[in-house]
Amino acid sequence: MQVIVAGRPLEQLPLDLYIPPDALSVLLSQFEGPLDLLLYLIRKQNIDILAIPVAEVTRQYLAYLSLMKTLHQTLAAEYLLMAAWLAEIKSRLLLPSPPKGDEDEAEDPRLALVARLLAYEQLNHAAHWLDEQPRVDRDYFALTIAADLPRNLVLPAQLTLPHLVAALRAMVSQGELIAAHEIRQETLSVRARMRDILDLLGAGGAVNLDKVYQAKEGRGGIAVSVVAVLELARADAIDFWQEAPFSSVRLSAPH
Repeated sequence: MQVIVAGRPLEQLPLDLYIPPDALSVLLSQFEGPLDLLLYLIRKQNIDILAIPVAEVTRQYLAYLSLMKTLHQTLAAEYLLMAAWLAEIKSRLLLPSPPKGDEDEAEDPRLALVARLLAYEQLNHAAHWLDEQPRVDRDYFALTIAADLPRNLVLPAQLTLPHLVAALRAMVSQGELIAAHEIRQETLSVRARMRDILDLLGAGGAVNLDKVYQAKEGRGGIAVSVVAVLELARADAIDFWQEAPFSSVRLSAPH
């Protein structure tokens, strides 16, 4: 087995514990791409992302790339591409701007960079929010318990909702077959009550509404009497009125 230290093969093992200064590099902060690095530089200095000072940000960005080279880190091509883009934006900002009112007024070269930074920041916030949500096997774990059952244990049948509904339907069907239907004769009649009211008005003139039914008839008698009065009034066979608010309703034959 060949041992490589600082990019060179180690021919002779050291007599004591010796670690070359470039053999180990510890990164205290790590950026996931050039947009992440740019967003860090902007937010660190509380710079308005809609009005980026390209010159200052470019200087700090190139300084960080130089630090990465000093630490012998391999720079991805996307970092170098971003540096070239920043240099292009900086050079375009140094060009003289066209006079105001010109139809071919040049667009701010920072707009495309600002749009990408805002979109990346939104996606970054969404990713952090998703990462904070509880996950199975990370934040909580499913608990399973294995029960040791006897070998000859007979378990009862699993009763489900369809079985229960079928049993209830069978009970209802059986009850319908043996139930007795009782037929009762109707003791109250709207037509008979209409005849009684006309006879009462013909014998004694105007009467109160509470005189057309008897208390022993209960609610059925009240309902039949009210319907009979309404039917007679609809046929113009009787008149009804009140002498004062909340007074008794009076019935009489039509004049």
